Amino acid sequence: MRMKVTRGLARHQSVPHPVLTIGNFDGQHLGHVALLRQVVETAAEKKGTPMVLTLDPHPVTVLAPHVDFRLLGTMEEKLARFEAMGIQEVLFLEFNATLAAFSPDEFVGRILKEGIGVRDLFVGEHFAFGKNRAGRMADLQRLAPEAGFTVHPIRPVLMDDQVVSSTRIRQLIQGGDVQAAARFLGRPYALGGPVVSGERRGRQLGWPTANLRLPAGRVIPADGVYATATVWKERAFDSVSYIGTRPTFGAGERLLEVYVLDEAVDLYGQDIQVQFVERLRGDEEFDSADALAARIELDVKQAREKLKPSPHSVPKV
Repeated sequence: MRMKVTRGLARHQSVPHPVLTIGNFDGQHLGHVALLRQVVETAAEKKGTPMVLTLDPHPVTVLAPHVDFRLLGTMEEKLARFEAMGIQEVLFLEFNATLAAFSPDEFVGRILKEGIGVRDLFVGEHFAFGKNRAGRMADLQRLAPEAGFTVHPIRPVLMDDQVVSSTRIRQLIQGGDVQAAARFLGRPYALGGPVVSGERRGRQLGWPTANLRLPAGRVIPADGVYATATVWKERAFDSVSYIGTRPTFGAGERLLEVYVLDEAVDLYGQDIQVQFVERLRGDEEFDSADALAARIELDVKQAREKLKPSPHSVPKV
């Protein structure tokens, strides 16, 4: 069964025994996966419908527009992962001033009871909802019996003695620790887009690169050099990637530059995805083009070592 995407309660149609979870699910990390799995399994046991209720735009962009808030994934990626998990309906509600003003009681009554008819609700044990995030688990448990559903509080997933959360993953990526972020995500963090023309300095140095503009609104890894996997037409190539402004030649536009190892592929104009495996070093300014070329040679050697398959590697996806 193909997943249904519904925008607005007015378009939502009644479904058998709705089993629901609520959240933004940015990045769909291991904590999200555990929660979604329980929704899908419970719906199967009860011959119900596994559903996700999510808000668009992200509440932070409405409640705190001054904050430079960035996402871990695209909407298309999010929906594809919902469908792969077995979710049958994703219901989007527009997050606006009206919805933000709902009290916890109004949210449960008007959205969960009257709008969806929830029967089982799975949320994290620290879930907050309603105006000023005033509603907590105790409120859900108080309101649920009258609204006709059962609440299932889910404990957070821990890794390295830390709670797996989108906030922590953003911090790790922006700090350059893409290896730790991959453990929390269950896969390497990735950016994608079309390859654009550059200044061809890499080719002049003997290391031709494919260049991508950094996508607006996305979490960007710290400037530097990374061992990466580059996916093109469902093939994954080992690669070395650089994020920065090329200070050796005078700072320019911040770009993502990718050098594919051991393969001569013409990627100009093609859509590619770059998966970040491990940071090799930070950005540096070199005294000459020759010094930079020598360092790139060392980067390539280190990347080959990092990209060797091991039983502990995070799989490329």
